[in-house]
Amino acid sequence: MGTALVTGANRGIGLELVRQLAARGERVIAVCRRGSDELAAVEGVQVIDGVDVTSDDAVAGLARLVDVPIDLLLLNAGVLQVVRLDALDFDSIRWQMEVNAFGPLRVVAALRDRLGKGSKVAIVTSRMGSIADNTSGSHYGYRMSKAAVNMAGMSLARDLAPSGVSVCLLHPGYVRTRMTGEHGLIDAPEAATGLLARIDELRLSTTGSFWHQDGTALPW
Repeated sequence: MGTALVTGANRGIGLELVRQLAARGERVIAVCRRGSDELAAVEGVQVIDGVDVTSDDAVAGLARLVDVPIDLLLLNAGVLQVVRLDALDFDSIRWQMEVNAFGPLRVVAALRDRLGKGSKVAIVTSRMGSIADNTSGSHYGYRMSKAAVNMAGMSLARDLAPSGVSVCLLHPGYVRTRMTGEHGLIDAPEAATGLLARIDELRLSTTGSFWHQDGTALPW
């Protein structure tokens, strides 16, 4: 049994990841800004709420509370706001960059000392951050923030490899959650199952990989 820390754990994909990790016997630390009744109902999970990944102080506080080695750091916290060229909202773009790109990097940096040989870092990103795969445009803040976190993940893969820590970037699919307005092609349980399968397959030899939850390698 290992220790998994999941951010954005109170609903959607994050909540389902917590449920599935707990069900297979992992020690789970569920991190979120605000708790939920659904998260509280998952037995045996340590919930740490009040953690805004855009806040240096909040993430430093999280690091002080987590005093155990982390086998899996699963960075799932994210936001989606639609920004189009004919209605540019730079405040929205900045906010999405803060949460989706800077947030995961901030958490990894704060918890780096809790990662050791064999630990894994998994960043839930999106194929919408793929430059090669962008055939429809728009969604400026979301696409830009996910492209940025993809680059951060690759740099983390290089920087953490000497310590024996592997990193992957994962696209969950088009998932029916509150973030997508309950639109999508699959539900959260299926997405979480696929994500965990990809994480289980991750090795130091494949660090820096960008995968769809179904196992397909995605273009940058």
